[in-house]
This record gives sequence, C-alpha cells and structure tokens, in this order.
Amino acid sequence: MRLVNTFIFVLLTLILGGLITSGVGSAEERNPPFPSYGSGPVEVRLYTDYFCPPCRSMEPDVEPLLKDLLKKGAICLTLVDVPFSPLTPLFARNFLYALKENNDLQQVLRVRNVLQNAATNKEIKSQERIEALFKEKGIAFSVWDPKPVFERYNALIKEDKVNATPTCIVKVDSQKKIYIGGTDIINALKALSLTCTCGDTCRD
Repeated sequence: MRLVNTFIFVLLTLILGGLITSGVGSAEERNPPFPSYGSGPVEVRLYTDYFCPPCRSMEPDVEPLLKDLLKKGAICLTLVDVPFSPLTPLFARNFLYALKENNDLQQVLRVRNVLQNAATNKEIKSQERIEALFKEKGIAFSVWDPKPVFERYNALIKEDKVNATPTCIVKVDSQKKIYIGGTDIINALKALSLTCTCGDTCRD
C-alpha cells in the first residue's frame, strides 16, 4: 500500500485544486464527465494511484467484482485518482480526456488498465507520449479543463481522509467502512457481492 504524510497531503490538495490544469483546456465545462457509475443504495468509492503497485495488482480481481455489483444494481461506484506520485496528475488528466469522449464503464476500465500498464514504462512520462499511446490503442480523447473534476476528487479525498492507496470506502446509509490494501478491498467487495442480490436487498 502507498502511504502519504501530511506534507504530501497538502501538496495533493493543491494539485487537485487545479494547479495542474494551468495552460491546458481552458474552456469551462458545465457538465464535465465524472467517473461515477450505477445508482445502487451502497456507495463504493475506490481511491487508487496509477503508480501504486498494489493498486495494479488487485485490478484483475477487483474489476469483475465491481462489474457484478453494478450489474446487480447494488452499488454506486466512484473512481478517484489520488496523485501520490509526481506523474499521477498527468495520467489522471488524460484519463479524464478519454472520459470526455466515452464515459461507458467498459471503456473507462480499459483506459484505466492502459494507463496502469503505461505507468510501469519509464519512457511514458509526457503528454505527447500518452497521446501517442492513446492513438496506438485506439482510445479517443478530447483536451478540456478538468479542474471541476479535480475539485470533486479533492472534496472526496478530504471527506474520506484518504492517506493511502488503494483505499475503498463502502457506505450504507450513514455507516461508512474503510478498507485499505488490495486483500481487504477484494474481500470486502466479495462479501458485498454475496449479500447483495439486488438493489432492494443490499441493506443490513
């Protein structure tokens, strides 16, 4: 798991506040795309960093569980990028560029996987290289100002007091549970999948 100290958390707040958007896509967006899916009674917020090895390693197990829970109408899923690594803001911004063209869950998960794999390649660390990667993979994208989304990310990170990745928040009514680390997150989602057969039966 990736931990962050108080100093880095302050930097994180500044980054998500919009400093990284300077000079890129200055047009204001009234209805920006946001990585939130489903309308089930259980809120699931998944906080990850593209450069976090445990985040990448849990993805093959987490992805089918999330798809199953969404198919059952059990959850409302929100994906939040947490920039604990210097290059994460660049990757997070391009993730949102891709969402601007296609915010379908299947495509979103594919873009996440492409960027997670790219994070292991030391040669991919510029806007030009990510754009070339997207073109190679057939991923459409549009440059826009994602500041409103980063502000929502920042509010969620502060609300849930996230200081490590991966972190998963599971909220039912007013009860909130926090799971940190791939194993705990996978087990929590498995338990949720076993108990949630449809939206009306997902409450304790």
